[in-house]
Amino acid sequence: MKILFVILFLIIVASLGSALFHFVHNKNKDPDVSKKILNALTMRIGLSLVLFILVVIAIATGLIKPTGIGSRIHPTQIPVTKDSSTTLETPALPE
Repeated sequence: MKILFVILFLIIVASLGSALFHFVHNKNKDPDVSKKILNALTMRIGLSLVLFILVVIAIATGLIKPTGIGSRIHPTQIPVTKDSSTTLETPALPE
């Protein structure tokens, strides 16, 4: 799965490089070159959306696990205990 993400990312970067190449070398304002730039940027946007959706699905299904700062945002589950003085369940705090 991670290899697929890397390959998609490299294709996105190549598409962006292609658009930049055509943009820099379009001295005479050729409409065919403008169409090539538009197609390259459209493909980059589409592939970026596909990559984003695949990453979200992979995280949601557990195929990949986030590490670093983002993994600390999600709270850990605290076991729930019953207190004899109340009927509400209160989480047990770590000592």
